Amino acid sequence: MSKNVITLSLLFLLLIPAQTVLFNHLVLFNVAVPLVFIYLIIVLPVTMSANVAMTIGFLTGLAVDILSDTPGVNALCCTVAAFIRRPVFHAFVSSDIDLADQLPSTRTMGTPAYLKYALTMTLIYCILLFSIEAMQVFNLRLYLLRIAASTVYTFIILYAITLLTGRRHEKRL
Repeated sequence: MSKNVITLSLLFLLLIPAQTVLFNHLVLFNVAVPLVFIYLIIVLPVTMSANVAMTIGFLTGLAVDILSDTPGVNALCCTVAAFIRRPVFHAFVSSDIDLADQLPSTRTMGTPAYLKYALTMTLIYCILLFSIEAMQVFNLRLYLLRIAASTVYTFIILYAITLLTGRRHEKRL
């Protein structure tokens, strides 16, 4: 478990500044925004309690909100995403194998199941984020385009991060 705490702490310390300094400025066509910091929520251990996961999600979103000057939008979305990650995970992995200290990845879940899980979590996060933003000014076409483009853009970057940080010694579920 301490290895996972170190891994998650390093991800937090790397992804939050990367999001606010780099990825917030890599907007494509003023529509697609890469939201790579949600990788931290996606890789939380499945056996982690919902309260701890939601606290980590809230702190992650709050850190991005503070550094990006967004008023609590990411904190809300990250908290909800952290809450629903376990049911989404079990929608793609129905195995009853021991899940203790396992981080979701291509090695532990298998590539197809992990890709579906990560894509679903990214889509849910983008829907939440852009639905909250749409409450200010609503344009249905732009709303749907931002959800789709940001989901694809974020997913491609998250998959690249997954391939770069993949571990060879994790056991498969």
